[in-house]
Amino acid sequence: MVGILEQYAGELAQAEKERTPIAALTERSPSLTVEEAYRIQLLGIQEKTKAGQRIIGKKIGLTSHAMQHLLGVDQPDYGHLLDSMAVENGSTIISNRILQAKVEGEIAFILKKDLQGPNVTLLDVLQATDYVLPAIEIVDSRIADWKIKLPDTIADNASSGLYVLGGKPVRIEDIDLELAGMVLYRNGQMINTGVGAAALGHPATCVAWLANKLSEFGIGLKAGEVILSGALSAAVPVQPGDHFSVRIAHLGEVNVNFAMDNA
Repeated sequence: MVGILEQYAGELAQAEKERTPIAALTERSPSLTVEEAYRIQLLGIQEKTKAGQRIIGKKIGLTSHAMQHLLGVDQPDYGHLLDSMAVENGSTIISNRILQAKVEGEIAFILKKDLQGPNVTLLDVLQATDYVLPAIEIVDSRIADWKIKLPDTIADNASSGLYVLGGKPVRIEDIDLELAGMVLYRNGQMINTGVGAAALGHPATCVAWLANKLSEFGIGLKAGEVILSGALSAAVPVQPGDHFSVRIAHLGEVNVNFAMDNA
């Protein structure tokens, strides 16, 4: 099976490079397990780090009932954030950087202490957090038409694309994350709303889940890492020319634009 895992990791890397989606891995390997999918993800990340990219954080996906329903899954997943994925607040993403992108509004945690599972709790996360920020995650899929099952998105680095951090740092004790309201605008029109509790009841619960899940692979969360804690509502498809803005109560605003590649 190891050879198949390496093959799939290579196919996903090629799909990302060429901006050409591939058929779902689970269509060809219906018995592909979640653990095998994480191995595929790690193989892909290892190749990227060998090429000089740096891991600067993690993302948690499928934390809201809306996203789980949208993709037909019943548990969260995680992916790695690389330095190449960071986009400056208010900047423009050219279409040749994405494949079939969608936008989500999230709360980002910046850690000041390491977190190593198992048995990490919500309180542990709050004590280890330096500050929080509003974030836009641009999820993307190398699987054609987003026809994915849980192992597909996991293998594809949890359908990671790019991300944007905004606002000013807010200390964890100065905000009630569970009740923090989020509004997502596209071209000035309100598209989605959400609240911190939409992410497993509390965004910090998502980070605790991540720390405990990573411990199964001997991985921990490190001080200074960016942790995207999960979408607060369903993802919104992107079209060239779109402007997106996410506002989160007491955290501020984050913006991003999309444009065609004129090259």
